Amino acid sequence: MLGIMSGTSLDGLDLALCCFWEEKGTVQFEIIQAHTFPYSAKWKAMLKRAPGLSAFEYASTNAAYGRLIAEYVKKFLGGLKNHPQAISSHGHTIFHQPKLGFSTQMGCGATIAALSGITTVCDFRSLDVANGGQGAPLVPIGDKLLFGNYHACLNIGGIANISFDKEKKRLAYDICEANMLLNFLAEKCGKSYDAGGKIAASGKNNTALLKKLNSLKFYRQNPPKSLGREWFEQNILALFENSSLSLKDQLSTATEHIADMIAGELNKQAIREVLITGGGAFNNELIKQLALKTPCRLILPTKEVINFKEALIFALLGYLRLNCKTNSLATVTGARSNTIGGSVYCGID
Repeated sequence: MLGIMSGTSLDGLDLALCCFWEEKGTVQFEIIQAHTFPYSAKWKAMLKRAPGLSAFEYASTNAAYGRLIAEYVKKFLGGLKNHPQAISSHGHTIFHQPKLGFSTQMGCGATIAALSGITTVCDFRSLDVANGGQGAPLVPIGDKLLFGNYHACLNIGGIANISFDKEKKRLAYDICEANMLLNFLAEKCGKSYDAGGKIAASGKNNTALLKKLNSLKFYRQNPPKSLGREWFEQNILALFENSSLSLKDQLSTATEHIADMIAGELNKQAIREVLITGGGAFNNELIKQLALKTPCRLILPTKEVINFKEALIFALLGYLRLNCKTNSLATVTGARSNTIGGSVYCGID
């Protein structure tokens, strides 16, 4: 299976060619090959402004983005001996409004299947949302099946989310915005991201701003709950756009805020050890702040797992879909029942 993931941090398109097999009641995996295709400035700008496109422009861009994904698939597979049974593409989230009954990911699956010639699974969230769920997070079933030997799994991507077992049920939810905010501030400094958290480390935390951030209503809500770019723009950006603080102080405060929110959940849930993946795992300042705020053991896996865990798990979701097995958990999303989500487009020779 070829898993494809594009996150809210807009770093690029992650592709992971994976093999799955079942052994003694557990799912085993191997990442055969993985690669990230960074977005061009044009595509990064296009995906940023996609929520404001007209219906016609959106339809056109959705098809064009499908063509881009298919192009990357061909480049990725060109030099490999192994080819996937199917592609499992998350797409790029443009709208996430589960309360209104929809979560929309750009990247036409039909286009990917037609141009790559490979059966493509996509649109993983819609069935869960239609079934009364948040449509997110979807990764926790992969955490349970592939990384169940850890007490909890924490992904620090555009959004930070956590997954763990409690009373024999898998629970998971979004904690707070993460690289979505840090990258936004870093771009104002002329950087695509704050490498290692060095800019944040050079600044000072602002108590007043930190208090406003930490007191946002979402953080007091009980799960199931999920975040999207809309919430970030409406609730977080307003606190930074008119700020008179230096950018390094804004980054310092944002980093401390994220560490506060994550540590708060680890402590509240009495998590003993947590596997940390996503781009935030490379942010030394964030990990340092987090370690100061929680007794939980922080585990950083291999660079390959840190970078490609979500692409790996979306490959798994496609594998489960094609084998008619549950790939979305009601205990996580709040849906009426577990579902087998994903639209399937057969490849064209």
